[in-house]
Amino acid sequence: MENEMFTLKNVKIGQTVKVVKVHGDGAVRRRIMDMGITKGTVIYVRKVAPLGDPVELNLRGYELSLRKADAAMVEVAECGEEKA
Repeated sequence: MENEMFTLKNVKIGQTVKVVKVHGDGAVRRRIMDMGITKGTVIYVRKVAPLGDPVELNLRGYELSLRKADAAMVEVAECGEEKA
């Protein structure tokens, strides 16, 4: 099993993942969490823009577009492999 962190930036279209941890600091981390991306949230990756940025997500009953730079701060795990 790989030790590399699996982030929202690496998730493929159509995958559903669960948030493990939101990294980053201060205002950036707070902004991501204010958008509803918190530990335990289930996120479905709906679309990726033609040039790869931003990604469109479905979470908590709404759609959200997130830049890849911000998505890279969200550590996730595949729902089927969640152990905790």
